[in-house]
Amino acid sequence: MEPNIALEKKLNKFAWLLTAVVLILIGLMRRPEFKIKTDIDFTFLPAFHAGVNALTAIVLVIALIFIKQKNIKAHRYSIYTAMVLSVVFLLSYVTYHFTSEEVRYCFEGTSKTIYLLLLISHIVLAGVSLPLILLTFIRAYTGQYDRHRKMARWVFPMWLYVAITGPVCYMMLRPCFS
Repeated sequence: MEPNIALEKKLNKFAWLLTAVVLILIGLMRRPEFKIKTDIDFTFLPAFHAGVNALTAIVLVIALIFIKQKNIKAHRYSIYTAMVLSVVFLLSYVTYHFTSEEVRYCFEGTSKTIYLLLLISHIVLAGVSLPLILLTFIRAYTGQYDRHRKMARWVFPMWLYVAITGPVCYMMLRPCFS
């Protein structure tokens, strides 16, 4: 496949616009004046989020195995699956946080410190990794495989860390749900 630089430029603009929209939405969902009143009970969603994130982590590991085996087609489909799962997670996550009260960690001491360190690193890396995941994907999609490989070597571990720490944070927070 011949690299398509013109398409890359268009997709890069879209990736940055999408990142900005997502980060703005995430910032707004924490503000009480933007809470959406609804009769629908979305309290099942945090468990769903953890499951989707865990599944994403598994699919990412499978994608890594496929690319190490040089099975590019299976790697590509695995990455598509991981991206779809991430979109499902993001839509569900935003829905939950716009409609439900935030649950705070209810323990003190070392476990709270560990939880907060995991949560902060998870949030920061989720925000940083979003555009990087998109840009890495765009490199492959537009036939720039060397650039894709160079980015994927350090973007992949971030994405995997975020996909793993999400469920870990949920499991630590789970006893605090009323």
